[in-house]
Amino acid sequence: MAGGGAPAPKQDELQPHPVKDQLPGVSYCITSPPPWPEAILLGFQHFLVMLGTTVIIPTALVPQMGGGNDEKARVVQTLLFVAGINTLLQTFLGTRLPAVIGGSYTFVMPTISIILAGRYSNEPDPRERFRRIMRGTQGALIVASALQIIVGFSGLWRNVTRYLSPLSAVPLVALVGVGLYELGFPGVAKCVEIGLPQLILLVMFSQFIPHVMHHVRHVFDRFAVIFTVPIVWLYAYLLTVGGAYRHAPPKTQFHCRTDRSGLVGGAPWIRVPYPFQWGAPTFDAGEAFAMMAASFVALVESTGAFIIVARYASATPVPSSVLSRGIGWQGIGILLDGLFGTGNGSSVSVENAGLLALTRVGSRRVVQIAAGFMIFFSILGKFGAVFASIPLPIFAALYCIFFAYVGAGGLTFLQFCNLNSFRTMFILGFSLFMGLSVPQYFNEYTSVAGYGPVHTRARWFNDIVNVIFSSKPFVGGIVAYFLDNTLYRHDSTVRKDRGYHWWDKFRSFRTDTRSEEFYSLPFNLNKFFPSV
Repeated sequence: MAGGGAPAPKQDELQPHPVKDQLPGVSYCITSPPPWPEAILLGFQHFLVMLGTTVIIPTALVPQMGGGNDEKARVVQTLLFVAGINTLLQTFLGTRLPAVIGGSYTFVMPTISIILAGRYSNEPDPRERFRRIMRGTQGALIVASALQIIVGFSGLWRNVTRYLSPLSAVPLVALVGVGLYELGFPGVAKCVEIGLPQLILLVMFSQFIPHVMHHVRHVFDRFAVIFTVPIVWLYAYLLTVGGAYRHAPPKTQFHCRTDRSGLVGGAPWIRVPYPFQWGAPTFDAGEAFAMMAASFVALVESTGAFIIVARYASATPVPSSVLSRGIGWQGIGILLDGLFGTGNGSSVSVENAGLLALTRVGSRRVVQIAAGFMIFFSILGKFGAVFASIPLPIFAALYCIFFAYVGAGGLTFLQFCNLNSFRTMFILGFSLFMGLSVPQYFNEYTSVAGYGPVHTRARWFNDIVNVIFSSKPFVGGIVAYFLDNTLYRHDSTVRKDRGYHWWDKFRSFRTDTRSEEFYSLPFNLNKFFPSV
């Protein structure tokens, strides 16, 4: 070797990283539960993480409906209770993935449209107005649930997702995570002295400390949320008690103080939510159509979330029939939302999908334990309300990491695609760009004008268009799916470029033996619900 320079790289060093059907480095996959004490702690951690959305949505909607703290506490309880039931249904009978099914931001826009409907504005009593609006929301949700139930259980969604390639899955899954960026740092900044320490501590505990302390590394990265949230929560409590916010503006007090949620005072000690607790649902065709549009958007978003949950649980790609089955059960979940009166629909919790990546535990049992915690704390109202009164900037800090993990997980499917193909670059770039750009226009227009760009006399039509085009994963996913299935589709090299051949053996339930291990139903139910 002349000149004594660096040695030439070996041939195997120049090889690209091998493609992996299942994500390596996961400590516990779907079917391998951790020991019981660890599983219970991990389940509690999932419960803590999903509380953010469960509190944020009713906090935004209930005061607009005319409800006070009592109603808000009851809606949070109901949402938590139904989320627990839906998570159990999804993990036992749906996709069988460790996916938490919780409240969904997609349904907020049509709910606000119902709140603003003229027929409720003449009600002088705010409590009565709240009940009437809630019953209208229930009716719309009950009708909207039919869409997912039919599309899922009829196998229609199976036929759609069969044409999904790794290339068209990338924008869909990446935007399911990254598309929620408004809930990340803007939420942290609402009380930066609490949100920022939470964000820094979580990164330290989950990423840096495990590399310094090798012998206990799994304790820190696996339980980073349980370690950091109480520390920052206590710090926020001390700031509150010490009078740091005594003369702060009301908005700052609401976000920073630990005693401003109004949930602990409003929650009863013990209460079991029950169907039709607000009265009989009322039905309006226009509102039902708008809610159906949200249901369709949630269906597409949840498909992306199921794909990434399977990835982080170290399972094989989800067969189309299993995805369809999961969507059907999610439809039943939205029906339960309508019957119990949560004021909101359900979809896969994106933050809990990100938590799977942080802990590297994709065990189904852990999420089922989390569902147990949801039901337990929704019935014991006061105790659940204590956890639910964690300041929201703490949750926003968690989202910065969990949504980022989901977005990055979407990009991992590029390993199956040819990134040197101009077709791949066009579809990937254009769909990601439009997925961010179109909803940005709709949201910007709405925030300035007070209504969406589509503003006709038919309110239901406006709601349908505005809901659909305000969803980043929906726009990006649909653009990618359309282009990927129409552009040079019959070209012999395109099939390989889009990575379609990698997922071939997972399109049908029977063609890969591992599908049976991960996705088959319990109690021999496969006989009655065949996965084809």
